[in-house]
Formats: sequence, C-alpha cells, structure tokens
Amino acid sequence: MSEAVLDPGLKGVSKDFASDKQAFHVPWGKAMMWIFLLSDTFIFSCFLISYMNVRLSTTDPWPVPSEVFALSFGGQPIPLVLIAIMTFVLITSSGTMAMAVNMGYRKDRNKTFWLMAATAALGVTFVSMQAFEWTKLIVDEGVRPWGNPMGAAQFGSSFFMITGFHGMHVSAGVIYLMIVAFRVKRGFYEKRGGNYEIVEIAGLYWHFVDLVWVFIFAFFYLW
Repeated sequence: MSEAVLDPGLKGVSKDFASDKQAFHVPWGKAMMWIFLLSDTFIFSCFLISYMNVRLSTTDPWPVPSEVFALSFGGQPIPLVLIAIMTFVLITSSGTMAMAVNMGYRKDRNKTFWLMAATAALGVTFVSMQAFEWTKLIVDEGVRPWGNPMGAAQFGSSFFMITGFHGMHVSAGVIYLMIVAFRVKRGFYEKRGGNYEIVEIAGLYWHFVDLVWVFIFAFFYLW
C-alpha cells in the first residue's frame, strides 16, 4: 500500500492543517456522543462515590436494601424482586437496540422501526416500575430526600438523586429513540443518502444508560 507523500517543513505542516487531515475517520455525530457520554460518566461517578462516602461515614444505621425493596407475594416478602425485573427489562432493551442497529445498517426500515419502538417500550416499562418504586417508598414507607424513618436520613437523598437522575436519562432516551424511529419509518434518512449512523449513535446512548444502571444496581441495591 502506497503512503501519502507529505511536504517537508513548516510549509508542509501548514498545508496539512489547511487540508483538514483526519487521523481517525469517525463521524462527528458519533464523536460528539462519545464526548457527551464521557462527561456523563464523570457525573454518575461523582454520584456513586459520594454515595459510598455518605454510607461509610454516617453514624446512623443504614437500611438494608434487600428489606427496603422487597415485595410481598402470598404474605412472603421477596427481596429485590422488582429491582431484578427492572434490571432484566433494561438489559433486554439493550438486545433489541443492538438488533435495531444491525437492521439499520442493512437498511431494513420496517424492522429497524419496530425494534427501536420495542426498545422505547421497554424503557417506558422501566420508568413506570421506577415510579411505582418511588411511590411505595414515599407513600408507604415515609422516605423523603431529607428524612428516613428506617435509619440514616442520607438514604433518601442518595436514592432519589441517583435513581432520579438515571430515570431522567432513560426518559430522555425514550423520546430520542422514538424521534429517530419515526424518521426511519418515514424514510427521512433515505433522502439524506441512506446513512443510518444515527441509529448506532442512539444505540450508544442507550447502552450507556443500561450500563450505568448495572453499576447503580451493584452499588445501591446489592451493597
């Protein structure tokens, strides 16, 4: 394979910069999404590190997550059953999103649309179960961001801040996916050269949201 001949000296450097050379041929949309996800990683990391600091430094007893988030069936409490279902739903949505990206690059508009719609539906299911979880804690258990009858007051503020911020990401992702899905269905991207990279970019965001939940599940519910 022949290599491009570069002009020597400062004149050659100036010519290279003027010709807009690229070391890595990555679409701008994908690069910007990676930068956004990197910045979001720092925010979630700060939240989780702060949570660990609060939990380890508080002198009040910390509620046991397996008891707090248990649901009763037939009079018997089952620990973390709702959280397990929520996690399964979100992980399943990563699978449907991956298939949507695959169908997008095959330019199968119909399958891409329905797989993205299924992913969004699973996202709505997750947020709905999270709303049920919040309602149960606030109404039935009396947990507030500033107080907690089951122990350390910081439990409520940590829980609502971390899960609420993640829930906002899922809700925004659902809207984002449906906008892209309907554009795919109407052939919007076909008119722009048949480039379906936006489906992959949406997939990057959705997989990130799912991965963050895995860390929240491990830190908040299992620890």
